Amino acid sequence: MRRLGVLCGLLVLPTAVLAYADLLPDSLDLVGIDLRESPDLPHVARQIAIGAPLKIVAFGSSSTEGIGASSPANAYPARLQVDLRRQLRGIDVAVINRGIGGEHVDDMLARLDRDVIKAEPQLVIWQTGSNDPLRGVSVAHFREATVAAIRRIRDAGIDVVLMEPQWCPKLEATPGASRFLEAVRGIGEELDVPVIRRADLMHGWVQQGKLTAKQLFASDGLHMADSGYALLAEAAARSILADAGSVQTPEAVAE
Repeated sequence: MRRLGVLCGLLVLPTAVLAYADLLPDSLDLVGIDLRESPDLPHVARQIAIGAPLKIVAFGSSSTEGIGASSPANAYPARLQVDLRRQLRGIDVAVINRGIGGEHVDDMLARLDRDVIKAEPQLVIWQTGSNDPLRGVSVAHFREATVAAIRRIRDAGIDVVLMEPQWCPKLEATPGASRFLEAVRGIGEELDVPVIRRADLMHGWVQQGKLTAKQLFASDGLHMADSGYALLAEAAARSILADAGSVQTPEAVAE
């Protein structure tokens, strides 16, 4: 009974997990989560553990909005909602699309409170760094602004996952574009924030024969088409569940 009481308290107060880890069994098969491990997405982990609704804000620019997709239902946030609902049966998952095409870091920060924090999600997936080299933003400013925003999001009790810039010929031909990809990865490492390595994923899909380059990109050669967004949603779902500690997968996206 003492162990049961401790367990109930931990599900209500996840911050106490580490303090009481010595009182817990090695794993909790009833929820499929090993609470001895500290998940990278603790707020997501808690919602899954207690079967509570999970709200996610997809924050970013055009590839979050879904430019290149045949319809909003084929943008990655909508596909991600479908994938997570299928895998987390019984949990009400809502993925809110807060992508606006063409935005760089300052544009997104101007609406951070309204579009992210005010929505009170458990998780924000922030796709960033694609437009900044095209708009002449310095890497130093991008880095400083992004780090400050992540801290604000976390202070509001929201988990964060970063999504790096896409691989595409236009960005590859833009001077300094690779530095923003490296900056996103560096911020993830510095702040212990999971990073969806979209460029690596896209290269991998073509190399593995999952898609041809023509199938991957929309007609503009910059944004993904439906098939690419579908694979991105699958990868994001795997990453979220792995970082919440609810699954073990060899394809979990690198941090």
